[in-house]
Amino acid sequence: MSKCQQCGKGPQFGNNRPWSKKATRRIWSVNIQKTTVMEGGRAVSKRLCTACLKSQTKA
Repeated sequence: MSKCQQCGKGPQFGNNRPWSKKATRRIWSVNIQKTTVMEGGRAVSKRLCTACLKSQTKA
């Protein structure tokens, strides 16, 4: 299970709830993308979530 290297966001856990209300565990994974970002004047390869990528393009 991967985590965002900037914000630390990881997978979330919960239950599937069908019509019968029988709870079974499930996982919501984070949308992690491998990108190259400029850090300290040099290009660094990182695994970032799409929310962090979106906020970096606006900054």
